[in-house]
Amino acid sequence: MTSTIDPKSIGRPVHPRRRHVRTLTGYLPEKDASGKEKWPKGDEKVWKAGMRGLDTDVESITKSFVNHVQTSLARQAYNLDDLGAYQAAALSARDNLLVNWNKTQIEYMRKAPKRAYYLSLEFLMGRTLDNALLNLGLKDQFSEGIQRLGFSMEDILDQERDAGLGNGGLGRLAACYLDSSASQELPLWGYGLRYKYGIFQQLISPEGNQLEAPDPWLNHQNPWELPRIDVTYEVRFYGQSQRFHDGTPRASWTGGQEVLAIAYDVMIPGYSTTTTNNLRLWESKPKRGFDLNSFNVGKELRLKQQYFWTAASLADILRRFKNLGKAISEFPEYVAIQLNDTHPTLAIPELMRILIDEEDLSWDKAWNIVTNTFFYTNHTVLPEALEKWPVDLIEHVLPRHMQIIYDIVSSFFFSFPVSYLRFFLQAVEKKYPMDRDRLARMSLIEEGHPKQVRMAYLACIGSRKVNGVAELHSELVQTTILKDFVEFEGISNYPSSLARSGTVLFVISHCRMLTPRLQCNHELSALISKTLKLDKDVWLKDLTKLEGLLPFAEDKAFRKEWAAIKQRNKERLAHHVQVTLGLTVNTNAMFDVQIKRLHEYKRQTLNILGVIHRYLTLKNMTPAQRKKVNNRVVFFAGKAAPAYYIAKLTIRLIVNVARIINADPDTKDYLTLYFLPDYSVSLAEVLIPASDISQHISTAGTEASGTSNMKFCLNGGLLLGTVDGANIEIAEEVGESNVCDAVEDLRHEHLYHPMPIEQKCPALAHVLNQVSAGLFGDGEVYEPLLNTIRQGDYYLITDDFDSYIAALTMVDEAYSDKEEWIKKSIRTTAKMGKFSSDRAINEYAEGYWNIEKTPVTKN
Repeated sequence: MTSTIDPKSIGRPVHPRRRHVRTLTGYLPEKDASGKEKWPKGDEKVWKAGMRGLDTDVESITKSFVNHVQTSLARQAYNLDDLGAYQAAALSARDNLLVNWNKTQIEYMRKAPKRAYYLSLEFLMGRTLDNALLNLGLKDQFSEGIQRLGFSMEDILDQERDAGLGNGGLGRLAACYLDSSASQELPLWGYGLRYKYGIFQQLISPEGNQLEAPDPWLNHQNPWELPRIDVTYEVRFYGQSQRFHDGTPRASWTGGQEVLAIAYDVMIPGYSTTTTNNLRLWESKPKRGFDLNSFNVGKELRLKQQYFWTAASLADILRRFKNLGKAISEFPEYVAIQLNDTHPTLAIPELMRILIDEEDLSWDKAWNIVTNTFFYTNHTVLPEALEKWPVDLIEHVLPRHMQIIYDIVSSFFFSFPVSYLRFFLQAVEKKYPMDRDRLARMSLIEEGHPKQVRMAYLACIGSRKVNGVAELHSELVQTTILKDFVEFEGISNYPSSLARSGTVLFVISHCRMLTPRLQCNHELSALISKTLKLDKDVWLKDLTKLEGLLPFAEDKAFRKEWAAIKQRNKERLAHHVQVTLGLTVNTNAMFDVQIKRLHEYKRQTLNILGVIHRYLTLKNMTPAQRKKVNNRVVFFAGKAAPAYYIAKLTIRLIVNVARIINADPDTKDYLTLYFLPDYSVSLAEVLIPASDISQHISTAGTEASGTSNMKFCLNGGLLLGTVDGANIEIAEEVGESNVCDAVEDLRHEHLYHPMPIEQKCPALAHVLNQVSAGLFGDGEVYEPLLNTIRQGDYYLITDDFDSYIAALTMVDEAYSDKEEWIKKSIRTTAKMGKFSSDRAINEYAEGYWNIEKTPVTKN
């Protein structure tokens, strides 16, 4: 006899399909009859004698450092360089984080609170060591210990690479929320992907073109992640899905290919608290020879990437819930899942699949659980930017999920607050008879070639609450992409929190933008603590206390200290430019900064055309006139998507304009321009504290929020901005107000009643003509970029250019009164309390997820 297998069973999941085997780690001890906890193995006293606590004094820190040099790195003092010293210091700090991490997880398991889970395809974490030491309150002790061992903390910190886990504001927001959730002692975990490569390393060619090089950020050991080889899940792609014909919505998904999802944990320490939460990242491993080496290339693989991450995360969340021994119907009472944009939306049909196919729930019960578990954050008001997936692609890669999506379309019952059920599309038809256009607009499936699934709609109808990322953004969502849904049920009912929820999301994290809860402006932080006579632990957890700075705007001595700190931050940025680019920066000039992902709607084009206008104006002045001009240094930083031709042309124009004006003896003392390549969180931490003015000039109605504006303001920088995104609410806080133009009306005029630029905006026409004439290199190269303005001008450069130049002139006039400028700077910082990520995460906890603080005892 031998073991046998039925070939027909190969590829068929054993019900229930989700199987997970892990070690005993993470479970609570058993109790005896009297209720006393039993020690699981060996001699309890021996175990406890060997357990370590936190290393908080210099001697224990240096001992831990040397121990890691010897045993973790297999090196010694004779052959230890700065990189090795960084690794040893990071491992020593991680030991402390792990002690607190274990305490936190045990506390969560003992108390079994409702937990929230933040699903984001990006987490723009930046560097970790400095932030970890600051949150642990051990920066000074580590600095002294490292100095005794012959190293400089500053040199060691420079060895760390930014984690390649994100790109823009969406990822930075997610990172801020993780930091704030731990600082506010909230039980929240993040789930993401462990990318082996970052977005790309940005290089600039001799011609000024952006070049993209791989960013293998994991080439060196990453000391901040903890591989969990005992936490793995199988994730299926392709195959066949066969429905059961037993009167239930169940089906069997078999065949295809499977990969393993392996967990890597990153500890997230809270500021001035023991609470240390977790970011769990998933890496794919081949199963039976199947590999996903090109996991982030191509549309099909991007879909697989999104499903892989959401499926593994849901399996992990369900496993943790089942450890509580609760009925599956109680899932929403213990779990809240936030979808950060549409990327994790596949979690909705995936949870339906698990509940129906593996838990044997009816459709109604499963849908009720789903719609009380998920929450969705919309990040865009641009219809073309809303994520859609071709139906045939989903059917090919995820056949069971396409069945479920069709079921939602055709058999979807929607639970409204007034406690009744409606057949959704039938209800729409009843309310708007024969309005087939409306039915088509509201369907999850967009007709066309190919048919596509509207992921934003799926996220909306599958979530308990939906929110935007700024007040204006929420209003635009109501009147554009979700207009039909709002009209159908009314603004108070659908989405139930959209009307004012935008103010929840648009936030900054002072965890990195105002030290010592972050590292980039420690002198300003110290001055604030001294002036407010408050311990930093107090005001850093309640930024509304910054309003106490308002009276000091009239204090001359305080203004002098404030200005001196700004000047030293400008000198730090100048030093960075000197070291990295070999260029000298005039630190006595105004620093004008725009740091954003390159995109036409963000209008870096408007900025660089304004720089050219300023240069041409200076060239036409006499030397005596130039001496009266406000000196300005302009900084750009940001990456363009590799395939975004127009955005990459903008970078080329910026670089080549800089070459001309920085070398012009007539103007270089009054205007200089720098493009700082390979923008990252670490670079932002140098740029933001140094800015006098920052530009946030997106076309009105296109920027969902923007978050860099808040970081600049918190660091005492003033804004030059359009009436868009978060600029509006910042203006309300600092006392400014404006009115938004009718953007669509202007676009209509451009399309049907075009006017020559020479007639409409002569100043802009002159600038464009100079570029075309070759003042900054081959003019023909820039014609595709210039024609986006000359023909159609979708982002309204011609409408705004004159007022933009006038605003720059107003900035120059304001900056000439240095004392009044410093007062504005102080008042701006003082009014930033509303935009704290701590405040926002608490509003999420109370108004959305219904989770409570779960403090962790230190002992």
